[in-house]
Amino acid sequence: MMTKVKALGLIAALMLAPVATVAQDARGSVTNLPLPRFVSMKASEGNVRRGPSLSHRIDWVYVRRDMPLEITAEFGHWRRVRDRDGAGGWVHYSLLSGVRTVIVERDMLDLYAKPDERSQVTARLALGVIAKLDECTATWCRVEAGGYDGWAPKNAFWGVKPDEIRE
Repeated sequence: MMTKVKALGLIAALMLAPVATVAQDARGSVTNLPLPRFVSMKASEGNVRRGPSLSHRIDWVYVRRDMPLEITAEFGHWRRVRDRDGAGGWVHYSLLSGVRTVIVERDMLDLYAKPDERSQVTARLALGVIAKLDECTATWCRVEAGGYDGWAPKNAFWGVKPDEIRE
C-alpha cells in the first residue's frame, strides 16, 4: 500500500516530467515524431485534462471535429495539446488524427485557383472555418473546405508552421 506522501510525490513527478521545454529539433519520447507538431481532433468530442491520466480533472471539452491542435508533449497514451487560442491540456491519443487541418484566421478569405493573387477566385471562406490542409509552398497553402478548394496565403491560417513546406 502506497503512503500519501509517496503517492503525492509520484503524482508530482508525473505532472512535471513531460513539461520540459520543447527544443527546435525535439522528438516525442513515445512516438519519436517531431515536437511541436500539428494534428486534428478525430472525435467530435474530447476531454481536455489537467494532467496525463483519467484521474486528472477535466478542464474543458473540445466539441469540434477536425479542429487543428498542436502537440507539445507526449506521456504514454497522452498528448499535451494547445489550440489556436493558446489554451491546452492533455488529451488521449485515440481522440487525435494525423489528418492535417487549419482554421481560417481572416474573414472572407479568397481562395485562388493558383498560388497567385492575380488568378481566379474559386471561393471565399469565413473566419473560423476549418479546412483540410493539402500542399504548401513557402508562402501559400492549398486547402479544401465545403467541397471547394484553392490556394491562400499561408499566414491566413492557424495550424501550419510559417516555414512548413508540404508537397
